[in-house]
Amino acid sequence: MPTPTAGRVLDFSIGQAHLCLRYRQLMIRRDGLPEATVPMDEIAVVVLCSRRVTISVAALDGLTSSGSAVIVCDERSLPSGMMLPVAGHFLQTQRMRAQIDAKVPTTKRIWQEIVKAKIRAQGSLLAAYRGDDAGLLAMAARVRSGDPTNLEAQAAQRYWPALFGDDFRRRFAAPDQNAILNYGYAVLRASVGRAICASGLHPSLGVHHKGRGNPFCLADDLMEPYRPVIDGEVAEIAGATNQALTELDPETKARLVGALHEGLMHDGETRPVMDWIARSASSLARRLCGESDDPVFFPDGLVKP
Repeated sequence: MPTPTAGRVLDFSIGQAHLCLRYRQLMIRRDGLPEATVPMDEIAVVVLCSRRVTISVAALDGLTSSGSAVIVCDERSLPSGMMLPVAGHFLQTQRMRAQIDAKVPTTKRIWQEIVKAKIRAQGSLLAAYRGDDAGLLAMAARVRSGDPTNLEAQAAQRYWPALFGDDFRRRFAAPDQNAILNYGYAVLRASVGRAICASGLHPSLGVHHKGRGNPFCLADDLMEPYRPVIDGEVAEIAGATNQALTELDPETKARLVGALHEGLMHDGETRPVMDWIARSASSLARRLCGESDDPVFFPDGLVKP
């Protein structure tokens, strides 16, 4: 499977379409429109949302064999399932064994690095959008191995009201900004899961998330510092007045997907968010497998060029 790059996110939210495979290309057929093709190797994520979309088994096989993730949505346009590649790296078996054998001190230090990066990103977002980091940048420096004092939750208690107003609460089923966040996070999760598989790790073996029924624990770990990318886009859509968002329309979906293709700057270099995700997954794999003692890589906050 090729090393993941930024790729493209294809969102089939409205209308009719049939997706099939032809010569290593995804063929898109719509009634009354010319056929369109997209090379499989250029696709990062496919979102199947419209109830009038069909896809062949050959196309599904071609997508996952090329390293793409596939998301299926329910009748409310919220993601209900996800497919990820099974084979992702030439050292996959070796790395998965090392992942299983990772010592607790190692996983605790990795979680510390993830939480620190997440809180820094949240603070950077608040400073950029609201003019005040709410003390989060200082809080990030206090995170210890394993985050025993749960600074992640303490940061969230400051972060969400500062970003969306005092009345906002992060609730999955709430019909406001939460519904928009859910969709954006699902696409982000698929992108992170894809990068994890490409790095030879198993997405269900997390360093902190341990849910027995969750097949994407490691993706849920690694995506944490990138959530503010979606949060920032939702904040832009809501505007300065924090108007309640209730409609997950195609334009809003396109903006959320586009946020993962925006450039972020780190150490003088600008790359799309999805490229930085791939680098984070690669550094996580080296760390878990004892190939490196360097901290897991994350870009510095949310610095846009």
